[in-house]
Amino acid sequence: MKKGQGKTISEKILSLKSGKDARAGDIVIADIDFMMGQDGTSGIAIDSFNKMKAKKVFDGKKVAICIDHSAPSPNIGVSAIHQKIRDFSKDKKITLYDIGCGVCHQLVPEHGHVVPGDLVIGADSHTCTYGAVNAFATGIGSTDLAAAMISGKLWFKVPETVKYIVKGKLPKGVFSKDAILHIAGKVTAGGATYKAIEFSGETIDSLSMDARFTISNMAIEVGAKVGLMLADRTTLDWVSTHTSKPFSPVKPDPDAKYSETKEFDVSGIGPQIAKPHTVDNVSPIEEVLGTKVHQGYIGTCTNGRLEDLRIAAGILKGKKVNPDCRLIVAPASKKVLEDALKEGIISSLLESDAVVVNPGCGPCVGTHQGILADGENAISTANRNFKGRMGNPKAFIYLASPATVAASVIEGKIADPRKYF
Repeated sequence: MKKGQGKTISEKILSLKSGKDARAGDIVIADIDFMMGQDGTSGIAIDSFNKMKAKKVFDGKKVAICIDHSAPSPNIGVSAIHQKIRDFSKDKKITLYDIGCGVCHQLVPEHGHVVPGDLVIGADSHTCTYGAVNAFATGIGSTDLAAAMISGKLWFKVPETVKYIVKGKLPKGVFSKDAILHIAGKVTAGGATYKAIEFSGETIDSLSMDARFTISNMAIEVGAKVGLMLADRTTLDWVSTHTSKPFSPVKPDPDAKYSETKEFDVSGIGPQIAKPHTVDNVSPIEEVLGTKVHQGYIGTCTNGRLEDLRIAAGILKGKKVNPDCRLIVAPASKKVLEDALKEGIISSLLESDAVVVNPGCGPCVGTHQGILADGENAISTANRNFKGRMGNPKAFIYLASPATVAASVIEGKIADPRKYF
């Protein structure tokens, strides 16, 4: 790449945070604006921190740990990890989001920890969610988190950037989850490995922040390191209501170099389903209509936000979950739960016989809530459907939008939500 050429969003953020003229392929050491761990990864990070003989965290205000994956604790072993996290957080004066607060990837932006132009790391692969607010946010390992907690820095290989232009108006009954599943099916699980994705286009511009988080969240499912979006008026308004931190949005230069540009027209797509056992095994809903469903799940860092619960409740209102099926709902955060209570969404879900569990990851991780029996089919709003993902390698997981999950649990089989709009 020519040194005089324009830069992508990733190159600009990593240049700013490293003080170097960072270009794709370069390795830089950069200052971290915020970092996060969760209970599945932070125990190892704390052990590594102690092995490094560190005494303090570089800046407690820039570190948070969220107990969300196995919360409340399902067994003695997990309880010991949770206690280790609580003790460490208190001793090092870092932010702790304990059980019931919600999912890490909802809490970090919701509490204003991440703003446009930030460089953010998290010991969780779906940290790329924050790309929706114009931040370079990526998942890292537990040992890297430990080193970053000590130094406030981490090394990065500057990724090449691909541009995904998403065009067209989503049809009624079709949502951002359907759009990103459609893209995953076209690109495949390794289609953007170690690349930065810049999502743009009229479809993205028309989406709410809740819907944008869904798309950036699943950038990792095509192998990407980050899933960035521009900071438009929707972004700026949302961020401004969640934080008082100053921020500087970053946009690519007109002559920025992309390794690839792809266009996706979603104006003609219908509801999409990712079939077992890979996220890119995507088909139009017509191919799986009528497949028996034993359990539906609405929640996770992909689709547990207020808009998602509102859509599902709108379909379920006045109807019942099929008696041969069950529906579990996990709000993405305590605030989402409170807002859903105020709107009457929770009452509507309960009246439909849904089971509403505490804010957190819920059945997604497969350690405690909603574990499937052998041979059962689940339809879930999560981001992964790998074998064993929900706790049983002999079960089958289909991924879909909240609307599709709601329609399916009413009928006890995979159903098209468009008939309910």
